[in-house]
Amino acid sequence: MGIGLGFLWVSKYEFKLFPFAPAVLTAFVIFVRLFDVSIEVGGSDLIFFADQRPVGPPRWVLLCIVFTAVAACTTCIAEGVAREFKKLEPLDAYRWDIVGSIAGIIGFSLLSFLGGSPVIWGLVVAILFLLLLNTGRNWSLITRVITVGILIGVLAIESFGSNRAWSPYYALSWEDRPSGGIIMKINDVATWGQAQVDELSPYRFVYDIRAKKNPGDVLIIGAGSGNDVSVALDQGATHVDAVEIDPGLLKIARDNHPDFPYNDSRVTVHVDDGRAFLERTNQKWDTILLALPDSLTVVLGQGSVRLESYLFTKEAVSAYREHLRPGGTFGMYNFMRHSWLVHRYAATLENEFQQSPCVVDTEARFLSILAIAEDPSSINCPQKNTWSPTMTPPDPVTDDRPFPYLRTSHIPGFYLLTIALILGISVVSVRGVSGPLSGIRRQADVFFMGLAFLLLETKSVVQFALLFGTTWFVNALVFLSILLSVVAAVEISRRFQFRNLKLIYGLLIASLVLNWIVPSSWLLSLTPIFRLAVAGGVTFLPVFLANLIFSDRFRNETQSTLSFGANLLGAVVGGTLEYTALISGYRSLLFLVAGSYTLAYLFSRQNNTVVQNTASS
Repeated sequence: MGIGLGFLWVSKYEFKLFPFAPAVLTAFVIFVRLFDVSIEVGGSDLIFFADQRPVGPPRWVLLCIVFTAVAACTTCIAEGVAREFKKLEPLDAYRWDIVGSIAGIIGFSLLSFLGGSPVIWGLVVAILFLLLLNTGRNWSLITRVITVGILIGVLAIESFGSNRAWSPYYALSWEDRPSGGIIMKINDVATWGQAQVDELSPYRFVYDIRAKKNPGDVLIIGAGSGNDVSVALDQGATHVDAVEIDPGLLKIARDNHPDFPYNDSRVTVHVDDGRAFLERTNQKWDTILLALPDSLTVVLGQGSVRLESYLFTKEAVSAYREHLRPGGTFGMYNFMRHSWLVHRYAATLENEFQQSPCVVDTEARFLSILAIAEDPSSINCPQKNTWSPTMTPPDPVTDDRPFPYLRTSHIPGFYLLTIALILGISVVSVRGVSGPLSGIRRQADVFFMGLAFLLLETKSVVQFALLFGTTWFVNALVFLSILLSVVAAVEISRRFQFRNLKLIYGLLIASLVLNWIVPSSWLLSLTPIFRLAVAGGVTFLPVFLANLIFSDRFRNETQSTLSFGANLLGAVVGGTLEYTALISGYRSLLFLVAGSYTLAYLFSRQNNTVVQNTASS
């Protein structure tokens, strides 16, 4: 939204906003630092595991404030980009804009890999601001230095201090426990506490009900704190494969656990997404555990899929069963908040294993534990713990609709309210910046291209998160691949002009059909190398073709900033339509993409007809 407004501003006004970007960004950072508002983000039909009691304004109010503030920051920055845009031919400007974005992805990946704290990111931004801003009458060097100095100072306060660290996913802070170990806070939410093995009785249930007391080879997904690894070793595990997605969190847990389980020679640590780890191996285990895998964060660039979402789908449960040895046991446990979530997981296990699981705390009052084995004789479940549904269980979630914490297929009311308010803010902002919208009407085709491309990008991110893991690195590679596809399309368009765009549109629709036809289950069955090659080709072909169309349209655009702004505003609408996946799944987004590109084609033909008639006159 902010980038679109910045480009629209340049198409209408001479007053420069970019010099104010450091001040606006610094003000926003100070606001976030001083007004640490905790809000309730759950409900009876929706669970966020970061749920806290509300102590501030309603969540929809705060979300709109944050949206507006972020849009203001990016508007100021984009205004500077847009003025440079006007100095170049449209395709040259677009190419350099994308090359800069690629450099940003590489920088992001490097800082994430090194675990850079906020002050490091702030220093990078500050240096870029000082290099890019020219001294003007109203913006002296001293003022700029003071502003970015305040920015760095505020971020330094957040960055430094004892028992504080930053991972690629979270802000981590912890405090020591008197009896040993630490209590970990993730994004300021107390998440787990380490303890010696004799204090961890709730974690023993899965082992206690096994007919064979030796758990054999154990796979623990969500090993994190080390508690589950410690218990498995204490129970006599032959070998433990400990999977944890966050390398920063794992290092802190390894260094502080009182039993030092990660130092045991029987333990192999895997820094990876749990589902992706399973899909890449043919190994089997005697015991598989999902150990408190609530991530408290979403996949980067996608607002609804969380890091652990693909661990709870019915396809994932099928994978767990396939990776169990004869007589093996699967278990999962968490503080599930609502009984309907326990019943959802229990029904999913029952459907896959064809028998009732053993369940502790069905009502989700504290720690809910579920265990099951393909061979009923492999577990000794007390009669009181054999699952019997006391309600109609919610439908199991799937890889296409991986939303375990959403009870039914719907868009929650506060989502709808927030989306409506954000769209209202957007319409008012666009009208205020651009004036009458008649000038934008000629850009209807690029508007729908932006809408479709945002949804196509979302589908690509989600597809690769399923196929290769929800790690930050996979997401960085997806965005990098998308941008490289854009660059390739731009380079071809700079050298060749297509006389028949109808053919390219037809190929684009065919590539979308191909994405619909090729099932994710088949891609997951391929070896990793073939999966990457096939999935990359299928996923990024429509991205490439879509950018051939946009680049060809953009080549001779006389109002490049207006056109680019309209394209980005279309992406805003696409971002709201993304939430229809909560109802119908991510594959259904392909219909919206196809429909949007069809509208883009029709409006493009209409524009060409108007231009030809004007030329004839």
